[in-house]
Amino acid sequence: MRFRASIENVNTFYRIVQAIEKLQKKCIIKFTEEVMYIICNSEANEGGIQVWSQIKVESLFTSYRIQSNAANVITLALSSEALLATLRSAAAPTKAASAYDAEEIVMKLAKKNDVAVLSFEISGMTRQGRRVRVAHDVKIDVLKPADVASLKEPMCPEPDVHIILPPLQKLRPIVERLRPMSDFLAIRANNNGRLHLSIQTDSVTVDTEWKNCKNTTRASGGSQDEPDPEPHDPDQLFSVLVSTKSFFKFLNSHVVSTTTIACICQNHCMILYVYVGDLADAGGVLTFYIPGQIVDD
Repeated sequence: MRFRASIENVNTFYRIVQAIEKLQKKCIIKFTEEVMYIICNSEANEGGIQVWSQIKVESLFTSYRIQSNAANVITLALSSEALLATLRSAAAPTKAASAYDAEEIVMKLAKKNDVAVLSFEISGMTRQGRRVRVAHDVKIDVLKPADVASLKEPMCPEPDVHIILPPLQKLRPIVERLRPMSDFLAIRANNNGRLHLSIQTDSVTVDTEWKNCKNTTRASGGSQDEPDPEPHDPDQLFSVLVSTKSFFKFLNSHVVSTTTIACICQNHCMILYVYVGDLADAGGVLTFYIPGQIVDD
């Protein structure tokens, strides 16, 4: 089993892991010859939210080499916190944030004291013009093929509506204000560009509406069921009730998002596709599954 790659787009990699780490402190990464998958599927997550991400290798890496007995697929479980800390030191968002500028970042599988690690070797230059080399090791568990085969995306019905959300950084402060008021958030949308976020309790009702959002016919990934042959009334609103905390955690992906498509499966779940880069030529997509909640009256 061999794996080695140069991280060409470290800032994008950092932002992706930043969004993941806010959701779950451990994640699964599956490397294949052309795609890197990042998976969060723990039922312990707030509100049962899951993430299944697909990132094109070419959008993040160069000099990418992978070899394994499992059809050149390597699947790892690791701490997203530790991975984020490593990428933070390499990404150095501002000059002042780091004592050096990273020029080359090599990521590879290694063994240190009989412990499997994902090793990062960072070469750079200090502000005084001196060469520097920094190494970080992130402990990993290599998953067995049987464990990899058991990884399954959630089964969802065909969505009733696909709608492009307003910029996530604009949604975030709104949901942040709603979060202390209610544990549950109702999300409604139709096929005529309308989107509602609302809460309702015994003491308060708040509804925020957007008009003229863009609808799409199908988001990336599709669904596992056959589409409904009956066309919907474009003004009919479809809704799902989700955990407010879950939706707020999803909004941490604003650091990645350029375009986000929300799909509502009436009273069942919400599927959100966060595209990495422009929609027409996305380097990947983070798919969030947020299950619907049933609240007793």
